Amino acid sequence: MCASGKYSSRGPALIPRMKTKHRIYYITLFSVVLLGLIATGMFQFWPHSIESTADWGLDRRSVHDAPLIRLPVSNPIPERGDLSCRMHTCFDVYRCGYNPKNRIKVYIYPLQRFVDEVGVPISSTGLSREYNNLLSAISDSEFYTDDVTRACLFVPSIDVLNQNSLRIRETAQALAMLPRWDKGMNHLLFNMLPGGPPDYNTALDVPRDRALLAGGGFSTWTYRQGYDVSIPVYSPLSADVELPERQPGPRRYFILSSQTAIHREYRAELERLKEENGEALLLLDKCSNLSQGVASARKRCYKGQVFDYPQILQESSFCVVLRGARLGQATLSDVLQAGCVPVILADSYILPFSEVLDWKRASVVIPEEKLPEMYTILKSIPHRQVEEMQRQARWFWDAYFSSMKAIGMTTLQIINDRIYPYAACTYEQWNNPPLVKWSSVNSPLFLPLIPPRSPGFTAVVLTYDRIESLFRVITEISKVPSLAKLLVVWNNQNKSPPEGEKKFKCPECTAIDGLSLDQTHMVERSECINKFASVFGTMPLKVVEHRADPVLYKDDFPEKLKSFPNIGSL
Repeated sequence: MCASGKYSSRGPALIPRMKTKHRIYYITLFSVVLLGLIATGMFQFWPHSIESTADWGLDRRSVHDAPLIRLPVSNPIPERGDLSCRMHTCFDVYRCGYNPKNRIKVYIYPLQRFVDEVGVPISSTGLSREYNNLLSAISDSEFYTDDVTRACLFVPSIDVLNQNSLRIRETAQALAMLPRWDKGMNHLLFNMLPGGPPDYNTALDVPRDRALLAGGGFSTWTYRQGYDVSIPVYSPLSADVELPERQPGPRRYFILSSQTAIHREYRAELERLKEENGEALLLLDKCSNLSQGVASARKRCYKGQVFDYPQILQESSFCVVLRGARLGQATLSDVLQAGCVPVILADSYILPFSEVLDWKRASVVIPEEKLPEMYTILKSIPHRQVEEMQRQARWFWDAYFSSMKAIGMTTLQIINDRIYPYAACTYEQWNNPPLVKWSSVNSPLFLPLIPPRSPGFTAVVLTYDRIESLFRVITEISKVPSLAKLLVVWNNQNKSPPEGEKKFKCPECTAIDGLSLDQTHMVERSECINKFASVFGTMPLKVVEHRADPVLYKDDFPEKLKSFPNIGSL
């Protein structure tokens, strides 16, 4: 009762006060929600640009719409470039981290137009079609990320493919202004035409700090092995001319030279070879009597006779690729597309993608001083090997040279293999065309002939006739990291070995001359070992038991004929 009396006496005064507080609360809540909805709508539909989500391609955004950035004269300039840079010193692999797909993530900077203080652009051409295609290919690939915080590698939207179109100082200042530049760490630049007159440096002259360079004209002096990537000089004809693949085999001409701006000493030597070998060598030059409107880049001439270029390249077995003002030449791409074996005479030139591609399978590299001997050298190559090289040359072009996309993806895959070596592509994956096989085993006779990274052992394989078993053995042995050299001894004097590694024949070698058959051999060997032990002070040799089982037990023939049907245990 006392409780009900208290409530009724204070009720009329409290009820109006509670309604006022609730009214203010609900009005405030409604206003907050409404403002939130309006802000969300504006964020969704209002034009805006955010670094981590900016699209870059010209199909999505016009160059003319890109923001204009002025470069003060006082802006810093990166250092020239550190020739000592390697992946473990100038690249932060911890940015890449671990991911289940073992794939680096690449971020492309938003497109910007850089000008100096008076409004002059840093480049006379802006964004080239080739660089646009390259960046579009990256943005459409599995490497791409639009989240700058997840990126392992950064690619500027500043086009430095052709140094001739750049203002060196201003381009360097523009690079230094990139928000994630950090002295070029984990940044990748693409350049195909480095240097300029009169020296024509073999690497991009733009100061770039520690940035990686995918360059199209490296020499052994400027290439940072295991850090930079040597790329081809893209040929515009690749997009304009379609050459159907031609079956390997003999061609109308043995050697063809199609370059128009080669040094006069080289041309004089080629003309001498032409005089000596006649119709086997076709020496072309630029045309001087073309009709008006005919594209000179698509024609070559010899004594008034006009040939279509690059179609004429398909009519020769070998095509000469000489150095010009720059080491890297677009002619190399044209030659590969034609399925003509390139004969490369450019001392110190780092061949494109040579970190992973075995160029001896698709080309002949001859020192410049050996140009007079070129015809003799090429004539010594067996016909079957020439056909394999023709096939390999065309496949190299299809896989790695045919477009800016192919060049860009190959470059990123090479860098990816360095960062995730346990998931890297194998030699076979890089170099074996899908359809080229020996029986059921890939031919290993074109294993890379490169100096080992560290001292190793030489493996000697003795064989008689079984090609497939030989190939299996070579393939497995070549996987051993400490292997420095592999030597195959072919014992069948009545059958030629497979065409490939150089061949050495010893017709005077017979079994009756073997050292182990000499009766005094064991005595002399024992005396030698005893002398060695006395000088050494003790016997350093250790007794070791080891069994090297042959692989013949795997061969497909009757079990009762096998000497080792079961290898058992040691």
